Amino acid sequence: MYDMHEADHDAEALAARFERDRPRLRAVAYRMLGSLSEAEDAVQEAWIRLHRTGGRELRDVSAWLTTVVGRVCLDMLRSRAARREEPLDVHVPDPVITGETAPEEHAVLADSVGLALLVVLDRLAPPERVAFVLHDLFAVPFDAIAPVVDRTPAATRQLASRARKRVRGEGPAPETDLARRRQVVEAFLAAARAGDLDGLVAVLDPDVVMRVDAGPEAAGVSRLVHGAGQVAGEAVQFRAAAPFARVVLVNGAPGLMTAPHGDPLSVIDFTVRDGLVVEINLIADRARLRDLGLPGGLDAPQA
Repeated sequence: MYDMHEADHDAEALAARFERDRPRLRAVAYRMLGSLSEAEDAVQEAWIRLHRTGGRELRDVSAWLTTVVGRVCLDMLRSRAARREEPLDVHVPDPVITGETAPEEHAVLADSVGLALLVVLDRLAPPERVAFVLHDLFAVPFDAIAPVVDRTPAATRQLASRARKRVRGEGPAPETDLARRRQVVEAFLAAARAGDLDGLVAVLDPDVVMRVDAGPEAAGVSRLVHGAGQVAGEAVQFRAAAPFARVVLVNGAPGLMTAPHGDPLSVIDFTVRDGLVVEINLIADRARLRDLGLPGGLDAPQA
């Protein structure tokens, strides 16, 4: 006779096993989808499928869960591509926003993936994105990725190679010195608060690009802005809200969040190279920002 106590123990052990993998699975899904809520949905679907199997026939539960998340994310990316209406050049993925000291689960989620990279990944075909993320970011072998994308291992290798070229084609990697990046962000903020156009231009690369995502309800506000002069002109208009801005960690690197009276107004992510800002990704979709969570202590103006 089957022991119900044994079944309960097995279920508890399986759930505990899944919870150990959850942070890594969320990190995988976030890099594939660029959406925190969709990443959570993908991970939850993986748990449902694991629970159905009981886990008894699985030799490597972690590897199995990773491939399941990959399949779920691939389906979600394909569905998104079929229904997406907004232009990709003004879509900014969800940021992971924390204070100066990030909780461990957020640190795992944001580690080594900036918004600028997620913007590039958004432009990849779904199979390319899945192959690149699983292989290049999480070291999953091509033999294991091939069934996920329904390709041979050799064809899967080519998918990842094409994606890698697109990523590298975006230019050199950002500064890794977070202290230096913070200095640049603080200089930008000081110049914006002072309405100092020359000061803003001084911290911007001549070919800087600013991507403004105001959300689907304000499509006319979302736009791309090119060049230091144009971006500085946009930033000067930020002067009224600048007293409410604070330096926060946006995907693990210094950025800005503006939250007058605790109501999130905008998040700004900076890509810095050679001491200059080369890319700015700004989210001004207030409904989305409210759903993402807000670090405390950001609701009072700073002199």
